[in-house]
Amino acid sequence: MFKSYQYTLEDIKNRVQELVAKGKTNLVEQKAYRDILSFIDLTTLEGADTDEKAARLAQQACGYFSAEKSIPNVAAVCVYPTLVQVVKNNLTDNNVRIASVAGAFPAGQSPIEIKVAEVKYAVEQGAGDIDMVISRGKFLEGKFDEVQREVELIKQACGNAHLKVILETGELLTVENIRKASEISILGGADFIKTSTGKIPVASTTEAMLIMLDTIKEYYETTGIKIGIKPAGGIAEPAVALEYYLLVKEVLGNQWLNNHLFRIGASRLANKIFDLIK
Repeated sequence: MFKSYQYTLEDIKNRVQELVAKGKTNLVEQKAYRDILSFIDLTTLEGADTDEKAARLAQQACGYFSAEKSIPNVAAVCVYPTLVQVVKNNLTDNNVRIASVAGAFPAGQSPIEIKVAEVKYAVEQGAGDIDMVISRGKFLEGKFDEVQREVELIKQACGNAHLKVILETGELLTVENIRKASEISILGGADFIKTSTGKIPVASTTEAMLIMLDTIKEYYETTGIKIGIKPAGGIAEPAVALEYYLLVKEVLGNQWLNNHLFRIGASRLANKIFDLIK
């Protein structure tokens, strides 16, 4: 299915710089800012999250829209499963989706039966997107078939909900591991592949993103099936978000520049982007 991946980390770093520079030559910033706002999964994933905080986040998510200025709301609100119902009760825009991490987020260190049960619970509560994590321990032991099977089982548990598979690229460390985890996740049924949980020091990087984009592109060229991409973790500044935006645009093209195929996980980015829109 997938070819041998020949790029070194140095190659990838150079390509990131070249692709971002190329994208900036014809960038329309105001369009990009509106796009990015519409791609954001507005997220809170803290142990201290409360019903009140989740309700405020849902209200914030629906507060950006302006028909007069062509400003969209964000794509989704992402919370823990126990807060999905609260978000659902406070959303006033049907176009804003409800996302939930599930499946032993962020470590993934639970039996598959527990992971599946949590996913089913989140979907029953009203989640339309599920963000799961792969079992990095099993992956690093070379148990690739077992990791893929877990993705398949969680995909089944999602029913009609979209599945985003988090690789946690900061723990995979190497180009080869990130590429392999991308392949396994896609073959296991991921609708999106996602960089990071945001819960470890090394979160999303543009280098990891490019490896994942290359994998998505190759899969699309082979099968005609479009897989989505979601960078997340540490993306708090508009300039950084623009780099991810330009990578998607240059590697996958304009057909990926919509929130059916491109999301950005963030908690602080939305207001900063909104303030730049004129």
